[in-house]
Amino acid sequence: MPWDDAAIIDLPPRSEGTLPAAERAGGEAPRHAVVRYEYRGAQVVEARGEYDLHSVDALADALWEAVETHPTVILDASRITFADSSALNLMILVHRTGKLRVTAPSAQVQRLCAITGADGVLHIRDTIADAVAD
Repeated sequence: MPWDDAAIIDLPPRSEGTLPAAERAGGEAPRHAVVRYEYRGAQVVEARGEYDLHSVDALADALWEAVETHPTVILDASRITFADSSALNLMILVHRTGKLRVTAPSAQVQRLCAITGADGVLHIRDTIADAVAD
């Protein structure tokens, strides 16, 4: 089939932030959410959902704010269902501060890191406790 005849896929609209659906007026559930909390002196950023060029901003804000205030930043990547090069680039940039640890990456994130070689660069740990112990 020629490219001109290829089906065009409608992408879902950009979400309206990271608030739960119950807190947003009349919208669908967001495709991503970020939760931050402190654990043994480290700032944990728990990312849930899909992160691409259009949705990585909330994660970026959370990670950069954490880097500014904590000696260790842990990205809990266990609930990331999709990540593209935008999310990977963000992880590498934050890693360059020397503070980032990535924990329990989902299968999709593991595959992205393996394909790109980022698994040899990022500090990836099995658990948050392991990341704090570094």
